[in-house]
Amino acid sequence: MTDTFPASPQLSSPPNLDAIWQDMLVQSDVCCDVLIQGVFATGISDHRNFQSALAALLGTKLADRALSAPVLTALVASALAHSPAIAEAACADMIAVQERDAACPDYVTAFLFFKGYHAIQAHRIAHWLWRHDRQHLARHIQSLVSERFAVDIHPAACLGRRIVFDHGTGIVIGETCVLDDDVSLLQNVTLGGTGKETGDRHPKVRRGVLVGAGAKVLGNIELGEGCKIGAGSVVLENVPPYTTVVGNPARRIGTRHTALPALGMDQRLPPVDYMI
Repeated sequence: MTDTFPASPQLSSPPNLDAIWQDMLVQSDVCCDVLIQGVFATGISDHRNFQSALAALLGTKLADRALSAPVLTALVASALAHSPAIAEAACADMIAVQERDAACPDYVTAFLFFKGYHAIQAHRIAHWLWRHDRQHLARHIQSLVSERFAVDIHPAACLGRRIVFDHGTGIVIGETCVLDDDVSLLQNVTLGGTGKETGDRHPKVRRGVLVGAGAKVLGNIELGEGCKIGAGSVVLENVPPYTTVVGNPARRIGTRHTALPALGMDQRLPPVDYMI
C-alpha cells in the first residue's frame, strides 16, 4: 500500500533529502556548547542520513516499557523504507517550520527540539500503521504522542505536507479530518466533531489555512483555501476561501484577501467594523 497525501493545486517538488541533511550536519557542527554537543551527536551527526536520524529521534522520544527505543526505531525505519514519501513529508515539514516560525533559526532546532514537529512525524508513522491494518499499534503510538507532546491526532486523520504546529500543545485532530498542504495550526486548536455521530464528521482544512490559538472547528465542514481563523473562534459552518472569520460563533470579517495566511503566520485581523 502506498502512502497518500491530500491533493494540492500547487504541489512543490519533494525536498532534496541529501542536500538538506548536509545542511543539518553543518548546522550541528556550529554549536560550541560542550553540554549540548552530545545531543547534536546522538540526534544528528551519528547518523548516515535524514531517515536514520528521524527513526532514532522518534524511537527515543516515544519509548516506553512495552516498546523500547530500539524496537520503535526499527519500526519507524521500516515504515520509512517502505514509504519514502513519509520522510519527504517530514523533511518538508521541517523546512516549513524554519521558514514560518520566527523562533526557529535553523533546521536542527525544529528537528531536535520542537514537539509540534515531533507530534506530526509520529502521527505519520501511526497513520502508516493504521493503513496497514495495525490499528492497535497505531492507537498505542497515538496515546504515546498525546502523553509526551500533549497533541492528540487520530491515526486515521490525513495530513498533507509542509504542516506546522506552532507550539503544538493542546492540538486535537479527529479521525476523519483532512489537512491539505501548507496548513499552520497554533496551540490548543481543536478540529473535532459535534457529538456522537459516526462516519465523515470532522473538518476538511484546505491549502494555506491558518488557525489561530484556541480556535475550535467542529463538524464535517470545510475551511476553504487560504482562509484565516481568528484566535479563540468557534467555527461551525463552512468558511469560504481567502476569508477571515472570528468570534463565537465565527463570522466573516473584513474583505477577501489573496495571500495564504499559513505561510506568513500573520494573525492580525481587519477592523471589526468590516463584519460581513
